Amino acid sequence: MSGFKLSNPVEKNELSDSPLAMTVHDMPRPGDVVQADAQRSRMGRWKMLAMLLICASPVIASYFTYYVLRPEGRRNYGELIQPQKDMPQASAKNLQGEVVALESLKGQWLLVNVASGVCAERCQQNLYFQRQLREILGREKDRLDRVWLITDDAPVAEILLPALSMAHVLRLDQATLQSWISPAQGQQLQDHLYVIDPMGNFMMRFPANMDVPSASKAKRDLDRLLKASSSWDEAGR
Repeated sequence: MSGFKLSNPVEKNELSDSPLAMTVHDMPRPGDVVQADAQRSRMGRWKMLAMLLICASPVIASYFTYYVLRPEGRRNYGELIQPQKDMPQASAKNLQGEVVALESLKGQWLLVNVASGVCAERCQQNLYFQRQLREILGREKDRLDRVWLITDDAPVAEILLPALSMAHVLRLDQATLQSWISPAQGQQLQDHLYVIDPMGNFMMRFPANMDVPSASKAKRDLDRLLKASSSWDEAGR
C-alpha cells in the first residue's frame, strides 16, 4: 500500500531556528513627558483652586449681600477691614496655663476684646458691652462667641471670673496679636471691640470707647452680619 506524503514538509528544527519577530513601539520623547507632567500639575492646581472657591463661596456671598446688595442709605457703624487679616497659625494659653490652638476659635463669629490681664476701666466696659451685645442677639446669640485676648501675664481679678464663664479667655503674645488685629489710627488695641468671621478673618472693628448709644448701632451691624451669613453659619460649635 502506497503511503501518503505531505507536500512541503516543515523540517523539525525550522521553527526553533527561526528568529523571533519583534515589534518596536515608539518610546515617548523626554519633552512629551515633561509637557504631560506640567499639564497634570496645572490641572491639579485648578482643581484645588476650584475646591477653595467652593468652600469660600458662602462667605463671599454673605459679604456681597451685606456690603453690595444692601438697601440704599444703609450705613454700618463698624469699620470694615480691607484687606481682611487671616488668623495666624499660633498657640495661646488659657487661664489654667494650658496650650490652646488659636484655630480652635474658628467656626463661630467672634466678638473680641483685647487688654492686659489687669483689665482697667476701659477693658471692664468692653467686657460688659461684649456680654450685653451677645445676649441681646436673642436666638442668634449662639452663633457669636465672646473672646478676651490677654496681652500679658498679669493675673485676672477673681471678681471678673463669674462673668467670663461662657467666654474664651486666652493669653496671646503681642507680636502674634498685632499681626492679626489692629486698632484704628491714633487708638490702642484695648480701645475697640473686634469682629472675626467664622473662617478666622479679622473683618471689622467697632469705634473706640463704646457707650450705650453706640452699642445699639453695633448690635444692628451684628444682626446684619448674622442675617447675611444665615445660609452657611450654624449655631454652636
